Amino acid sequence: MALIKSISGIRGTIGGTPGKSLTPIDVVKFTTAYGAWVASQGTNKKIIIGRDGRISGGMVRDLVVATLQGIGCDVVDLGLSTTPTVEMAVKMENAGGGIILTASHNPKQWNALKLLNHEGEFLNAAEGQWILDYAEKTEPNYAEIDHIGTQRNDDSYIQKHIDIILAHPMVDVAAIKAMNYSAVLDSVNSTGSLSVPPLLRALGVNDITVINEEVTGHFAHNPEPLPEHLVDLCNTVKEKKATLGIAVDPDVDRLCFVCEDGSLFGEEYTLVAIADYMLGNKKGNTVSNLSSTRALRDVTEKHGGQYFPSAVGEVNVVKKMKEVNAVIGGEGNGGVIVPELHYGRDALIGIALFLTHLAKTGLSVRTLRNTYPNYFISKNKIDLPEDTNVKAIFEEIKKKYAAQPINTEDGLRIDFDKDWVHLRTSNTEPIIRVYSESKDEASANNVAHSIMADIKALMHITA
Repeated sequence: MALIKSISGIRGTIGGTPGKSLTPIDVVKFTTAYGAWVASQGTNKKIIIGRDGRISGGMVRDLVVATLQGIGCDVVDLGLSTTPTVEMAVKMENAGGGIILTASHNPKQWNALKLLNHEGEFLNAAEGQWILDYAEKTEPNYAEIDHIGTQRNDDSYIQKHIDIILAHPMVDVAAIKAMNYSAVLDSVNSTGSLSVPPLLRALGVNDITVINEEVTGHFAHNPEPLPEHLVDLCNTVKEKKATLGIAVDPDVDRLCFVCEDGSLFGEEYTLVAIADYMLGNKKGNTVSNLSSTRALRDVTEKHGGQYFPSAVGEVNVVKKMKEVNAVIGGEGNGGVIVPELHYGRDALIGIALFLTHLAKTGLSVRTLRNTYPNYFISKNKIDLPEDTNVKAIFEEIKKKYAAQPINTEDGLRIDFDKDWVHLRTSNTEPIIRVYSESKDEASANNVAHSIMADIKALMHITA
């Protein structure tokens, strides 16, 4: 059992003991705090909700709706939807906020309340802390009978989302349709099967095969779109002789592609390819987090723009994008943020822009992938003994590599000539994550292992 209370939302496993997992009592407690926060903002008390296809989704939805009504908020329920669709609906409805009921890439026993402000964006640290403090310290005050909130259902927003994508000036439906593409989608038994096929058909892709299509929440495999989980998709692309494969996570904010030969395009390169297309048509800057591939920087500089790194986490990427007026940004986990639509990761606009790019180049997916710099990221971790003084260790690492460019915005990132290593502690586990990138797997592992040896040699430093 697990319950993770953070500024970005409340995530946990269903069932068990209140306060130690995501039970009905915890759902009510934190939904109440969020409703109170929305009311405190003085905008309005309309709140948009939507959910992915998880088994627990209906139960959590009912608890959230009733609680929001009980505190005096008016609820618009999009039903089965996607994270980016809910984000866009908040602004389109001029709502005071939104809650997405999804644990993203976590397995089926997990669910979460992902909390949005009136812009349809994730809360910042101060806003999230307000909600956590209210939940733990404040006696809630629920609405009396004449002031309880209303509730209405609206399942039209996925289509509205698609319509806005089709109207985007860099989405070329005619070019895509002329290529007569075929696609295989792995929707991992969630709402990708309700959103991606209608988008593809609207883009002129009519030869569509969907695997793991039924929205049951019984995920056919681990729902995080990593290589080891996409074997069936890769095999089906080859079997069907499809143009490409598409994988999304349960709430459709992460995106990765499979080439026509069944090889992976690489989730790190989803953003790289789309940024290449965008920057070729609109000059500007880009942002990704410190643990994302250097290839985005290479592509950005090729087009005369400037690349900026941010701390890990979507809210941090968005903050940096606004600061530098980025044309596009995102994360190396297949998250693409196109600010002209909204400041949130959105697999649907990513699909439309990628297919436009592919059509305009006339290349196969594999050949397109080969046009980009090839880097390999090695992901490792170090377990931390109790009372480890991570701050002191990082200071010693900084001294040792003082001749190299160092970024301390989020942990410690050290850049070498064509390599980098990023060290950061986990918010949920006693570990240091060690991500490194180089031109090949052996070099990336060597960089990581060298730094890990430095850290282990410093483990004697205690608080």
